[in-house]
Amino acid sequence: FRDDGLSDLIGFTYTKWGADDAVDDFINHLLTIKSSTEDDEKDRVVSVILDGENAWEYYSYNGYYFLEALYRRLAGHPELELTTFSESLEDNVEPAELPKLVAGSWVYGSFSTWIGDPDKNRGWDLLSEAKHVFDKVMLEKEFDSETELALLRQLAICEGSDWFWWFGDYNSADSVSDFERLFRLHLSNLYQMLGEEVPQNLSQTVSQGGGGIEQGGTMRRGG
Repeated sequence: FRDDGLSDLIGFTYTKWGADDAVDDFINHLLTIKSSTEDDEKDRVVSVILDGENAWEYYSYNGYYFLEALYRRLAGHPELELTTFSESLEDNVEPAELPKLVAGSWVYGSFSTWIGDPDKNRGWDLLSEAKHVFDKVMLEKEFDSETELALLRQLAICEGSDWFWWFGDYNSADSVSDFERLFRLHLSNLYQMLGEEVPQNLSQTVSQGGGGIEQGGTMRRGG
């Protein structure tokens, strides 16, 4: 769905550049794509997609000068046009047909971002055990609507995919420590809200971390 090269330039490379230099480079890449596809009779839309909030904390002034220059230059460029997917369809751009759709993350094109690593699997085991207890208690007990809503909300917090993103030795130890501790805390809270005893294994660390991944692990390059 996206141009990995351009998306990763914004997510990782341009964080260290001056705003004008970064925008110059980005536009040059777009013009190169344009010139290399001039003979293509199909409509050409370049998709730049990345996590909406994670990149900007690594830019000077939270990316203000980069974004201001980027949109100003693109909006006024004679050969490039800003658009959205919905606007493209309204302008009768013919969408390309995907021969297949791969399940997974844009990182490696698989589910390895969330499962497979021993630490990630350990986290899933803890969640699965909690969900079995949740289902059992919800069948056996009756709760008022407010309590039931609070329980469902707590379960949803525990089921967030970002917990498993962090588990594994490739993320920094400090970041992993914070998230795995919160994960165990939320699971413990779920048991307590259900009126159940908190399992002893929730007092044991799920993941240590220790890697030196870019951007503190908040983003990863496409691959």
